[in-house]
Amino acid sequence: MDLHSHSADASDDAGGTVEGYLKWIVARRKRGFRIHGFVLTEHREFDPTVDYSALAEQYGVTVLRGAELETDIGHVLVYGVSPELAKRFDFSSVALPHRELFEVARDTGGFAVGAHAGRPRIGLAHHVHERGLTPDGIEVIEQLNGGSSSEENGRALELAEEYGFRCVGGSDAHFVSAIGRCLTAFRRPITSIQALVEELAGGDYFPVTVEQTQRVDAG
Repeated sequence: MDLHSHSADASDDAGGTVEGYLKWIVARRKRGFRIHGFVLTEHREFDPTVDYSALAEQYGVTVLRGAELETDIGHVLVYGVSPELAKRFDFSSVALPHRELFEVARDTGGFAVGAHAGRPRIGLAHHVHERGLTPDGIEVIEQLNGGSSSEENGRALELAEEYGFRCVGGSDAHFVSAIGRCLTAFRRPITSIQALVEELAGGDYFPVTVEQTQRVDAG
């Protein structure tokens, strides 16, 4: 599963459409790559009325929805956005209190992950090492991000090893050809946001690049 993506429907810096992502994934599957689905994590918003289930069924690809929010320790991916969580926080804010966000997400049936943790300013490593903040309440970080450099992803891995964080991967796709570039491999199939939250809390997963998913017998 690709746990981090943006679409032209709701992220103003994205050019990829949801159907474009679906078509790209189908084409990648034909070349032997294993991409079961993706999560749309639009910037600073979550519209509960949006539904991509018909498109997802048409292409045979799982499409889930979360949000990418901005906090005092960088960007955070939130899965399982409940009405209660949406009421508690102004998603348009660029300085949400991270401790409260991570705690309330868990208490309301969701799960939060530190996004692109190795990047300057908007990643957790910067705030921990440069500002001396303690990453209280954080269990999981996005260690492998398709929009980050190798050095930045390496910095995220060092942070994970230092604090014992579990790790996920996501493409951070803004355009069609980027979807599925980095993924999270789960031991069990993910077909709903509830299942994703349960798996993230359980810890049985790891980040991979799309090249690592290709079947050796493809073609």
